[in-house]
Amino acid sequence: MSKVQYDLHDRIAVVTFTNPPVNGINHEIRAGLSRAVEQALSDPGVDGVVITGGGGNFSAGADIREFGTPQAAGSPDIAGVIARIEASAKPVVAAITGVCMGGGLELAMGCHARVAHRDAILALPEVTLGLLPGAGGTQRLPRAIGVEQALHMITSGERRRAEEFTGTALINEVTDGPPLAAAIAFAQAAAASGHPLRRLRDVTLDAAAAEPAIRQARDTIRARQPRLQAPPACVDAVAASVTMPMDEGLALERSLFMSLLDSAQSRALRHAFAAERAAGKVEGLPDGIATLPVKSAGVIGAGTMGRGIAMVLANAGIPTVLVEANPDALAAGMAAIRQTYETATARGRMSADAAGRTLSLISPVLGYDTLGSVDLVVEAVFESMQVKADVFAKLDAVCKQGAILASNTSGLDLNRIAALTSRPQNVIGLHFFSPPVQMKLLEVVRGAATDPEVLATAMALARRLGKIAVVSGVCEGFIGNRMLGRYSAAANELVHMGAEPQQVDQALQDFGFAMGLFRVSDLAGIDIAHAGRLRRAAANPGTPLAPAFTDRLYEAGRLGQKTGSGWYRYEPGQRQPIPDPKVTAMLAEWRREHGMTPRAVSDKEIVERCIYALVNEGARILADGIAQRSGDIDVVYLNGYGFPRFRGGPMHYAAEVGLPRVVATLRRIASESPADAAFWTPALLLEDLAARGAGWPASARIP
Repeated sequence: MSKVQYDLHDRIAVVTFTNPPVNGINHEIRAGLSRAVEQALSDPGVDGVVITGGGGNFSAGADIREFGTPQAAGSPDIAGVIARIEASAKPVVAAITGVCMGGGLELAMGCHARVAHRDAILALPEVTLGLLPGAGGTQRLPRAIGVEQALHMITSGERRRAEEFTGTALINEVTDGPPLAAAIAFAQAAAASGHPLRRLRDVTLDAAAAEPAIRQARDTIRARQPRLQAPPACVDAVAASVTMPMDEGLALERSLFMSLLDSAQSRALRHAFAAERAAGKVEGLPDGIATLPVKSAGVIGAGTMGRGIAMVLANAGIPTVLVEANPDALAAGMAAIRQTYETATARGRMSADAAGRTLSLISPVLGYDTLGSVDLVVEAVFESMQVKADVFAKLDAVCKQGAILASNTSGLDLNRIAALTSRPQNVIGLHFFSPPVQMKLLEVVRGAATDPEVLATAMALARRLGKIAVVSGVCEGFIGNRMLGRYSAAANELVHMGAEPQQVDQALQDFGFAMGLFRVSDLAGIDIAHAGRLRRAAANPGTPLAPAFTDRLYEAGRLGQKTGSGWYRYEPGQRQPIPDPKVTAMLAEWRREHGMTPRAVSDKEIVERCIYALVNEGARILADGIAQRSGDIDVVYLNGYGFPRFRGGPMHYAAEVGLPRVVATLRRIASESPADAAFWTPALLLEDLAARGAGWPASARIP
């Protein structure tokens, strides 16, 4: 069946293109549109054309799966289709519903008029993929809504509702119902009027009036996004819409687009986009597998994580029981929840009614008796196997059969937790990241006995909660924290060698992290890292605990921001880290005690050691079957640990650098660090792939 359908309605040709799920414009769609438009324009029985998308959407834009393939360059290209539509002597109207983004919006702007449902979503999000609109978007949108608004939409990728453009040249008519009938009527009226057709390309912009907005956009991008290539290129292209004739502006736009398309940043951002979509596809789960209902939930623990998880559930409309054993802790948790919703209301993020309704979904209780009817319980208590064992024994006793019992553990053995119950098949890990309301990542930990329906339900729930879910197998730390342990060890080794904490942090921030590792450590609390270190040592009694300077900070009571000092010092009430000479002196003393002679460490070495430590452990995680695919590891680090998105994640970055180069560097570091040679020796999978000149495997199987 053709993906482009041609119908005639009262002398108006209706061209409907359908490419589920969101009508991505690929070569087949472009060719079909071109044929349909030519058919309509050559038919004397046709007075006008309406172009629309099937399946409830206009189009989410170009099919990025074609990028870099022969089909992407195949004729006709989208710019050619748009040019033919724009040059038509017969009126062509776009009927817009659902999403109309990227190349879809560019196609619509090439039409002579646009009729849209008021809730249709319009955007040019190419900048989020390291690109700019390449089919006239930077030239037509400024002519449609003005330079200032167009700059904001194009450089941010912001999505906006069609009704916001009422009265502009972008949307000629807004409808409450399906826009197709209104678009047909609009085309008929335009054809009958005999008036010249209005084309966005014919609009002239005032260069002097536009200059302040262009200058401000450049300054803002320079200050906020200094490392990104696409945003300033977007500004250059929009500026051309003001200073150049249309065809010259289109030529510049195309040149900039092709340059960005071939950039490492765009490859990384496109990889991140594709990896996030792929993460939801779980090996071993058949298509159409049934999921369990989650109509109510419980959360154990009203601390920072527990109350945050309760809010995430309530924000999704799920009635949630918040359970605490201590009445003071329960009261404090509910007070913090109320304050969060009050702040959201005060800042205009929620209406008072919405905040009130959401808050009413959270029921604070003491004890477990009210959990007998809930469909899901998430445990969010202290990270101790003994404490969690007590909680799961109680849940097993009170929860109904079929209820999902989830642990928010960040790294404990989920199989041991599940074995403490009479229903290990219903136990799963839901590792939310802090703070749960803001952080998008959810590690879904599949235990050895976890039922496929329970896993499928967890993945569906993640989407309902607005989270990006990644499936992990069971191991110490799962994907994210297991790798974090190696990353932290590499950074600590650097300060042992002679680097100062602020140098390590600055090098990582220059690489693209929002915060260096030691700033993050101070924010999270050095006591938390210390407790995790001791827990890992207890779990591996045959492995001696290596000395670490963090122990000295812990012993000195320097626990980070909470105590006003850690790796840095902090002024009262301030979060800005200040390098502390006391830490420099403590480090010097610690090195002397351990027979270490400090040496100069370059920023390049800092980045190599920290990032390649992540990559090496990621390769071991893949080989162990803990992660399904290398892209899942990237998704975890992009969304949970602040890895710079324009680098694509540690595994993608390693592929860009070249796996043979990574292996050679790891071997060199291992030879320079005989005491830590096992730490730095390249993973067998990494060695094998580098030797064969292969990339990361498409998938791995979780046992």
